Amino acid sequence: MSFIRYQLAIATLVGLGTIAPAAARAQLAESPSENGGAQEPVTLRVLAYNIKHGEGMDGMILLERAARVINALDPDVVTLQEVDSAVNRTFLIDQARTLGELTGMRSVFGGFFDYQGGRYGMALLSKHPIVSWENHRLPDGAEPRTALAARIRVAGNDIIVVGIQLYATAEERYAQAAQIVEIYQNETAPVILAGDFNSRPDSEVIDLFRRYWQVPFKGADHLTFPSEIPNREIDYIMYRPRDQFEITDSWVVYEPLVSDHRPVLLELRLLGAQN
Repeated sequence: MSFIRYQLAIATLVGLGTIAPAAARAQLAESPSENGGAQEPVTLRVLAYNIKHGEGMDGMILLERAARVINALDPDVVTLQEVDSAVNRTFLIDQARTLGELTGMRSVFGGFFDYQGGRYGMALLSKHPIVSWENHRLPDGAEPRTALAARIRVAGNDIIVVGIQLYATAEERYAQAAQIVEIYQNETAPVILAGDFNSRPDSEVIDLFRRYWQVPFKGADHLTFPSEIPNREIDYIMYRPRDQFEITDSWVVYEPLVSDHRPVLLELRLLGAQN
């Protein structure tokens, strides 16, 4: 376990640490390197996190804890699942906007359906400029579902990041996956899919995505749900095309308290990206 992973586990479990916006932390990364000021290769850290509307395994709704997890991992872009907007159960807070403020990142919200006076759905956070975004309606399961897609500009390159939470039966999830494949079948920009697929690695859903996207191995500790003692892998980050990215790190974060899912982090080097 690296130092940052150990530090994150300790900070979240005992409630230590502060919520430092990413913009402030980025000042450290902008200082000249020790090799005469040469720029480092462009990397993209992608985080997928089902935050269960900020409700932890202790039953407490504390959105600040989710912000602390995000800040500790220092991602460039985050896809968030199970996010409330002005919903009674979460005190009428716009959770996407609040998490954007707490992390110093741009935010967009994509609703699934109306719920308790507000909307329930997903969110996406980005350090990089969001050029445009769409909330694609997918075939309905037990609940309506969408794919929240943002075109972000990274070092002069456009990359599409798509947050998803497939639901509910295997047949419904497969129909939703098939529509995502269709939406991006002719897309020339790189596309990253990240979120809660509610599907195991040997499922037909993941097999379908593997035909079009690269599915990185997360290491020995690859199980993501439930967070306290996980027994299944249902959260993923996928990318395409293969020749425009190089994986530098991929893992499931040890975080058993803040949500019922563990976060997934993927770090990619952008090959041929402009500095």
